[in-house]
Amino acid sequence: MAHTPRVLLVDDHELVRVGVKASYPELLDVRIEWIEADCLQDAIEIYAAEPDISAVLLDLNLADCKGLQGLRLFLAAHPKARVAVFSATQDEFVIRQARALGAVGYVCKGSVGCQMKEALMALIQPGGRSDIRAPSASPILFPKMAKSSVYDRVAELGPRHLEILELVLSGCTNMEISGSTRLSLGTVKNYVSSLLLALDVRSRSHMISLFR
Repeated sequence: MAHTPRVLLVDDHELVRVGVKASYPELLDVRIEWIEADCLQDAIEIYAAEPDISAVLLDLNLADCKGLQGLRLFLAAHPKARVAVFSATQDEFVIRQARALGAVGYVCKGSVGCQMKEALMALIQPGGRSDIRAPSASPILFPKMAKSSVYDRVAELGPRHLEILELVLSGCTNMEISGSTRLSLGTVKNYVSSLLLALDVRSRSHMISLFR
């Protein structure tokens, strides 16, 4: 790699950002230029203002956004960005959903040094910001998981279905989902019904139990 990779690190804990920068100032004798943001809105604005950002490490829980909504909003603003989720959670559903939403990787904060190094090297390979999307992302960037027919079906869902599934699994009622998504109550009911059909389950409670 002849160029200097620029990585946007988005995490609201300063000690985490300091630790990552101190641990990985360079890879393969090439210096990494770390750019920092401590909230989602700043990250979106920085990515728009800074040229040639190679990759983004995005924490899931930020002061202005919780969960996968942050990934969804960042990619809505910058659909060609190479975004890897950077999180302490190892929940299989969250990992698969992040991939389905368009993340190019899922980097666990608890990774041992060699795993973190491999993930960063895969993220900053030349070729850029738009040539690798989730379906073809390097297997190094996602933890190995056993095959599951339920999770395979989740991976085939569209972004809006995934958003509503996430809200259902968090315990939201149809009315609350309607308010959060600004969809009509009837439309929300149709989405929930289609989720039941897609996941081959009998009821809302049955669907929730699959991911516990």
